[in-house]
Amino acid sequence: MDASAPIRVEGLNHSYGKGSLKKQILFDVSVEIHTGEIVIVTGPSGSGKTTMLTLVGALRSAQQGSVCILGKELLNARPATLESVRRQIGFIFQQHNLLGALSALQNVQLGIRASGKYPRSEHRRRSMEMLAAVGLGDRIHYKPDQLSGGQRQRVAIARALVSEPAMLLADEPTASLDKESGREVVERMKVLAKEHGTTILLVTHDNRILDIADRIVHLEDGCLSTFTDAVIANNRHMMEMLAANRQKQPVDDIVDELDETQFRELLQDITEESERFLEVTALSNNVAFKSMIDRGLFAFTRKLAVLLNAERSSLFLVEGDELVLKVSENLAAMGEIRFPVGAGIAGAVAQSGQSICIDDAYADPRFNREVDKQTGFRTRSILCLPIKNLQGDVFAVAQLLNRKDGQPFDLHDEQQFASFIQSIGVILETQRSLGTAD
Repeated sequence: MDASAPIRVEGLNHSYGKGSLKKQILFDVSVEIHTGEIVIVTGPSGSGKTTMLTLVGALRSAQQGSVCILGKELLNARPATLESVRRQIGFIFQQHNLLGALSALQNVQLGIRASGKYPRSEHRRRSMEMLAAVGLGDRIHYKPDQLSGGQRQRVAIARALVSEPAMLLADEPTASLDKESGREVVERMKVLAKEHGTTILLVTHDNRILDIADRIVHLEDGCLSTFTDAVIANNRHMMEMLAANRQKQPVDDIVDELDETQFRELLQDITEESERFLEVTALSNNVAFKSMIDRGLFAFTRKLAVLLNAERSSLFLVEGDELVLKVSENLAAMGEIRFPVGAGIAGAVAQSGQSICIDDAYADPRFNREVDKQTGFRTRSILCLPIKNLQGDVFAVAQLLNRKDGQPFDLHDEQQFASFIQSIGVILETQRSLGTAD
């Protein structure tokens, strides 16, 4: 291990209780975090994440193993040593731990005073600047009971960041913040890390902020592993369960047997895994996951046609200035089909980002009749929706052809289709990312 690393943990074991009630929480945990590095810890509730954080923060006594923080060994350390380490750390916990009798400004000043880092004459100015930075410049004289839960969390964050600590430990810092506020807070942390060399260890379930991490580790059942290993293990387990429960049937047979509720649940499971991939790009070498996505996309789109009472469904992928047909009933027979963005119905949707519903395809000048000639299929009505990526750009188009009852598609069909497409879009973007990674 690097002796200069601000956080060096090796062979850490920790238990609660005594005798027959003793329960081990952490098992042989080892991790090294370098100056200015942002490391996020993920894992299920009760896995030991907060316990690990309090041990690293010198808030709890280490029982076994080495916990070396900012050059000080905490195992069997004297109280004065623990206090000296704590003064160099900023803490953000799920519970705000604000003093109710003090204003927001006074709570933040308390944080800077405890660090002993700046002269008293600078405390008020720095505290006001930090409260303004977290969006509370107009609430500096409010007491905690006059603030919302999210505002109290911002005060706690300002208190932790105001002294620009050598190290920041955060437990679910964005849990009570909306998307915009949470992003502002983590961006502030990122500046601390990159410009001031602050080392950050952050526990979170918030997938929206995983992208700020230099590294992600996963703690489960008290054991620490890399995030990539954990996600791959989860995917393999999911596939094994599918195979065991369905006697190893092909994925399209599995999907065909599901009712609408079961299909939504399966789609949601895979979507959640896909979202984690897209946010940290940690699965590029996961052959099993890529294979599942490749096999599943056709089955999912065919299932959509069944659930929405349509004769066919298809998916197009935007590649530069072109659309390419990615998933279709007779794709193998048609071969590769490409056409410019803006051409045809799907191309118009890709260009505008707006859905298109057509009662009579042959009456619409944008419809390309050559595809029908090539496939022998007679298109009547069309429902076509854009699929947008995490940045809001159209990267794919989904399409339904012909309601089986002969009626045109209506607003209810469009709403149902859109509810499924949100998940299909995440999975399709994952498939595209995996293909790019290869």
